[in-house]
Amino acid sequence: MSRILVVDDEKQIRRILSVLLAEHGHDMREADSGEAALALQPEFQPNIVLLDLSLPGINGLETLQKLLERDRRIDCIMMTAYGTIRSAVQAMRLGAFDYLSKPFDNDELLLIIDRVLHMRRLDAELEDLRSELEARYGFNEIVGISLQMREIFRIMAKVAAVDATVLITGESGTGKELVARAIHRRSRRVQGVFLAVNCSAIPNELAEAEFFGHERGAFTDAHESRAGKFELASGGTLFLDEVGDLSLEAQAKLLRVLQEHEVTRIGAKRPTRVDVRVIAATNKDLERAVRKNEFREDLYWRINVVTIKLPPLRDRREDLPLLIDHLLDRFQRELKLSVKSISAEARTLLLNYDWPGNIRELENTLCRAMILCDGNMLMHADLPPRIRGDLPAESPSASSDLDKLKLSDAVAEATERLEKMLIISRLAQHKGNRTATAESLGISRKTLFNKMRQYDLSGDEEDPQ
Repeated sequence: MSRILVVDDEKQIRRILSVLLAEHGHDMREADSGEAALALQPEFQPNIVLLDLSLPGINGLETLQKLLERDRRIDCIMMTAYGTIRSAVQAMRLGAFDYLSKPFDNDELLLIIDRVLHMRRLDAELEDLRSELEARYGFNEIVGISLQMREIFRIMAKVAAVDATVLITGESGTGKELVARAIHRRSRRVQGVFLAVNCSAIPNELAEAEFFGHERGAFTDAHESRAGKFELASGGTLFLDEVGDLSLEAQAKLLRVLQEHEVTRIGAKRPTRVDVRVIAATNKDLERAVRKNEFREDLYWRINVVTIKLPPLRDRREDLPLLIDHLLDRFQRELKLSVKSISAEARTLLLNYDWPGNIRELENTLCRAMILCDGNMLMHADLPPRIRGDLPAESPSASSDLDKLKLSDAVAEATERLEKMLIISRLAQHKGNRTATAESLGISRKTLFNKMRQYDLSGDEEDPQ
């Protein structure tokens, strides 16, 4: 069933465990020290290691670190005496799967090994299914194996090959722009630009100039000619995010462009032909908006040639384990963090949470937790209170110490806490990009680096590419 290495300096314990596990079909090897285990590992290549914490020579924690440096896929189960429970918890942070307190029950050991094997089978099945989906549809930037996502991949593959207008619907944070970009990258327009426009951020009085451009002198502040979004995206794809927030007046002008395939800049005498594929997205119910006369019916049918409805994360829970591992790996590489795994308890909390903010909330939560994590393994305590189901703990300075602080000290302490939280939040929001984070905070990049070093947030690295 599995290759198991037992590492313990007590011969009797090694023999008992070896006989027990061999009877259950496992291939067994024994080592009486950390050095012996490391010498056996390259030849035997164990899947599971039963590792005693108290060993002669290099101890269990050092052996664990060296084994995992060689092969992250090894699952280590630590064996510990009562007095070394704290070291066992430290081992969990370093990447151990679980631990057993001596003397332990044989059934408890077999149960943990069964859990390890079950998790390994699930991981293998997930990877096989993901590889199959990537080979069939090629959308490897989108993570998902659920039935809903497989159907979405099928539609995306069909629609990418043609120039039809696409409407992507779904709650905020479900990945609508990610889907739009993936369609563009598989289309014949891949050499052209992908231009994303947030329609909700365009004031009604500026919509025409933003979409169609203007000539010099067309209005008071028009000091030079400027192309609009449709001209800029010509030959490529224009992604209209939150299209349901456009005013009825802007909707009418948008409809005309989609029908005529030409735009007229403000102040221009003749129109300009444009070759643009439009992908629109919204978190609103456009059919309901049409019935309430808040969205033009003719525009609805023009942009709704093919609809892709993205499910909320709570309705595609099969994808959560894959998403968590994908984000863990991504943030580790992008932010150069030391966190390499998640404890079983923390993973269970993440899997059981409803994620009202969908993938965006999951990204933000994991990124923040990984930045704040002290060890190599993300623990349940690293997750925010809303995930753990706890109320936020009252800060010391807000209760017993408050009457001892001077006003200036209390303000400084509160400012530092708020500043650190804000930097962590913005880093997560901008996926670790320090230039974008600094711009959003209204400070220089150098100031951000200094603040990150002050708060021990790994401010020495360059922006991820």
